Amino acid sequence: MINKLIAKIMKRNAPIVVGLDPMMKFVPEHIRKAAFAEYGETLEGAAEAIWQYNKGIVDAIYDLVPAVKPQIAMYEQFGIPGLAAFKKTVDYCKEKDLVVIGDVKRGDIGSTSEAYAVGHLGKVHIGSNEVYSLNEDFATVNPYLGSDGVKPFLKVCAREHKGIFVLVKTSNPSSGELQDRLVKDGTGEKPLYEILGNMVAAWAEEYMPEQGDYSYVGAVVGATYPEQGKILRDIMPKSFILVPGYGAQGGKGADLVHFFDKDGLGAIVNSSRGIIAAYQQEQYAHFGSQCYADASRAAVLAMRQDIATALGTL
Repeated sequence: MINKLIAKIMKRNAPIVVGLDPMMKFVPEHIRKAAFAEYGETLEGAAEAIWQYNKGIVDAIYDLVPAVKPQIAMYEQFGIPGLAAFKKTVDYCKEKDLVVIGDVKRGDIGSTSEAYAVGHLGKVHIGSNEVYSLNEDFATVNPYLGSDGVKPFLKVCAREHKGIFVLVKTSNPSSGELQDRLVKDGTGEKPLYEILGNMVAAWAEEYMPEQGDYSYVGAVVGATYPEQGKILRDIMPKSFILVPGYGAQGGKGADLVHFFDKDGLGAIVNSSRGIIAAYQQEQYAHFGSQCYADASRAAVLAMRQDIATALGTL
C-alpha cells in the first residue's frame, strides 16, 4: 500500500492528504436540514448529515489528491450511526481509488492491540470466514505503551501489505511536555521524540515491501515543528512522514521542505478544516455554503501550489 500511495502522489504531484474531520458546525445548513427532515435531530440525522457532507467533498477532490484521513473521533461522537458513517466514508473513498489513512491513534497491549489492528487494517475471524471490518489502508498508532502496542500492527501490516504512522512529534502546542523531555540512553540524553524516531527507524528496516524505498512503518511529525522534522527525517530515512498541522494550525509550504527527501518524496501533508471548511474562510466565502465542495477543491489547488512552490516541483 505504501507503494500505491507513492505512485498516486507522483501522479497527482500532490503530497497531500485531506482530513475528513466533520463537525456539525462545518456542515452547511441545507445538508443539515435535509438530513434532519428525514431522520430528525437524532444521532441518525447527524450521521446522515456528515456522510452527505463528506461525499460532496470527496466528489470534488478525489481527482486532485492521493489520500484522505478520516479522524474517527469525529464520527464516534455520534455513536453507532456515526461509526456507520465512518465506514460508509471509508468504503466510498476506496471506490474513488483514494488511499485511506484511518486517524485512530490506537495503541494498547496484547490481545487488545491485536484486536485494534485487526479491526482497522486486517481481517477478523468469524467461524470459518475471514472478513474485513473497517478496512483502512493505514492507521495512526500511539506508541506510548511501548513496542507491545505497536508489534501487533506490524504483523497485520506485513500480512495485509498495509501501513501505520507512529506518533513521534505531534503538531499540538503541548506536545513538548512529554515528547521533548530529555531521556537517557546509551549515548547520553536525547529528546523522547528522537528515541521514538530511532525505534520507528528500526521497525521500518524490518518491515519493508519486496520492492520500493519506503517501509510500511511511517511516522507522524507535525508541520508546526520544522526543526524537529529535519532531525527526524535524517533519523528515519525509510519512513514516510505524515505531516499534520498545515494551514489552520499554522504550518505552511515553506516550513515543510525538510520533511521531504531530496527526491521530493518521503512525506505527505495533511490539511483538515482548512479544506473541508474552506467555504467558511474569507478567501473562499464567495463560493457560499451551497458550493462548499467547490471551495474545498479551490483550497486543495492552493495547497498543492504552495507545497510545489516550496519543493520546486512545479
